[in-house]
Amino acid sequence: MAFVNENYLKLRESYLFSDIKKKVNAYKAQHPEANIISLGIGDVTRPIVPAIIEAMHKAVDEMGHAETFRGYGPEQGYRFLQDRIIEHDFRSRGVELDADEIFVGDGAKSDLGNIGDILSVKNKIAVTDPVYPVYVDTNVMGGRAGELAGDGEHWNRIVYIPCTSENNFVPELPAERPDVIYLCYPNNPTGTALTKEELQKWVDYARANDALILFDAAYEAFIHDDNIPHSIYEMEGAKEVAIEFRSFSKTAGFTGLRCGYTVVPKVLKVHTETGEKVALNPLWNRRQTTKFNGTSYIVQRAAEAAYSPLGTQQTRESIEYYMRNARLLKESLQNIGLKIFGGDNAPYIWVKTPDGLSSWKFFERLLHECHIVGTPGVGFGPSGEGYFRLTAFGRYEDTVEAISRIQNWKL
Repeated sequence: MAFVNENYLKLRESYLFSDIKKKVNAYKAQHPEANIISLGIGDVTRPIVPAIIEAMHKAVDEMGHAETFRGYGPEQGYRFLQDRIIEHDFRSRGVELDADEIFVGDGAKSDLGNIGDILSVKNKIAVTDPVYPVYVDTNVMGGRAGELAGDGEHWNRIVYIPCTSENNFVPELPAERPDVIYLCYPNNPTGTALTKEELQKWVDYARANDALILFDAAYEAFIHDDNIPHSIYEMEGAKEVAIEFRSFSKTAGFTGLRCGYTVVPKVLKVHTETGEKVALNPLWNRRQTTKFNGTSYIVQRAAEAAYSPLGTQQTRESIEYYMRNARLLKESLQNIGLKIFGGDNAPYIWVKTPDGLSSWKFFERLLHECHIVGTPGVGFGPSGEGYFRLTAFGRYEDTVEAISRIQNWKL
């Protein structure tokens, strides 16, 4: 007899963005004439830049010749990409890493979900709230979340750290000590960021409490303020307590190409149940060499090209394109009286719903009355109720049109 992992049965029937897609498709079927603008799912709209496309073409040509063909590559990533990552993303900010601390994968989402393979099911998990749904759902799958409370929103073994306008979206150190803490900054969904001083407090807390920080830095390329850290390893002592996850998805438009990397410092150690300290770097390496055959050579050459002088210039132009959308959304919606957060160091706008509207009610009105799709804040967690996320990843022309519709909307 085969048995199912019953933790999966505890999950909601579908993922947040699948629910949104179903609702939008149903509306389209009833109103085929509607010109719907999507500012919901955070997919990019600009094409991959020419410098990266050229590198991919060259890599494809190499695969067609016996002397340059490549089969299985190193599961941890090719050294040419690891070296570029270290030089451009870390050494340029005063952070030294070794190549064997960099693990190239197919995106931050995969590694954020898979990292649980090397962590005990007994760990107490903490998440900021609202939060990227993958952090919670993968811990439900892994048996760490416990049971869903009677309110249908909270899991009884997860520590929720509210981030709302009342605390300026800066998470407070938890009263209940967790073992593993998820932090995403710049933040998805709120679009807010932590200063170096604020992030240092979390590193100090983790060191004092033997906690592990899983730091999602997928949006670091959108940072404009000098006092916002791009990497948690800019903080003193962070290598001892933090794993960092990065992605080329939004930085270089790789949402359909798939590439990211995870940093697991060799000095980072956690405990066995008997109190022995063990390093996570070799365990993650063992996991990857067993379950992963490596990111393709062609994709890694593409990622390498993002660090070339021309690739850096071209990807920066795309980032600025999206941040222009963010500034336009923020300023325009503030001018009509909406309370807006984020959008300065991240491509997300966090809207306080007007007149006490629930997140899903605001979603329905915006879709039905303006033909605009966003993301209900409550889908990111209990503290997201009463908020709404818009992304800056749309086309500029669509962003302008969406703003025009909202400005003429009777809220």
